[in-house]
Amino acid sequence: MVPPRERRPFGAQGSGPVGSQRSTTKRSPKQAGGGASQAIPEAVANRMARRIAIATGIPTLMGMAVFVGSYLLVSRHILDIPPSATLAASGACFLLGLLGLSYGVLSASWETEAGSLLGTEQIGVNFGRLKGSLQALRQGTGPSGSGSD
Repeated sequence: MVPPRERRPFGAQGSGPVGSQRSTTKRSPKQAGGGASQAIPEAVANRMARRIAIATGIPTLMGMAVFVGSYLLVSRHILDIPPSATLAASGACFLLGLLGLSYGVLSASWETEAGSLLGTEQIGVNFGRLKGSLQALRQGTGPSGSGSD
């Protein structure tokens, strides 16, 4: 047992094998668990985020507006809207927002230079890359071609 005066917080430098290993061994961001933030260039990630925000945000706001509009129309006795119609219309908007998530990722140029405004030419290219990456994972190799077995 370590005397009380020598105890340090877990992982602090010099507090045993974990602390001393951290102080002397440098790991890459992928090894440290931060690979997702380093794998995609910042310009590409920002482009994807903008497209996702627009492609999911607008339909989601429309879905909420359906509820508000339906409530106002029914509560003021302007129009009698069945609840199932409100649910179907808002559900369609939310489904469109879900599809917008995939569209935002696949339509963004994954290269450092920006693509077109809508990015329709990038969808086929990016879908092919995604499909190839999934096939490589199923075969037991990573996207870089190195075996993981």
